Amino acid sequence: MDTKQSNEIQVEVVYASPTKQRLVTLTVEQGTTAVEAVRLSNIVKDFPEIEMDNLDLGIFSQPLDGKGRPLPHEYSVQNLDRIEIYRPLTIDPMQARLARAEEKRLAKEAAKEAAKQAAKQRKDEHQA
Repeated sequence: MDTKQSNEIQVEVVYASPTKQRLVTLTVEQGTTAVEAVRLSNIVKDFPEIEMDNLDLGIFSQPLDGKGRPLPHEYSVQNLDRIEIYRPLTIDPMQARLARAEEKRLAKEAAKEAAKQAAKQRKDEHQA
């Protein structure tokens, strides 16, 4: 067995935009970091919005955030790892929840008002 081959591992780099997804399978040297693997995948050619200087990565849905797992430039990929590139949030999750709650409240008020109007119309028709 060739020594060079035994030092190589296979990983996947994945990214999904709102309109398309891409999975790149590549062979890298053991000791390659997650950031290096993303760079080697050339996935940025298909997705120029990816900022290589500000990558938010995870391995199998486990964020590489330095809070229990290493940071992307510290993590040495393992054989068969799936390196996921995360898009930045477009809205704060708390703001999204508040907006949904407000929409629900307004819909409830509108339904209540419509029921009230229908009842008034029935009463007026009955009196006429």
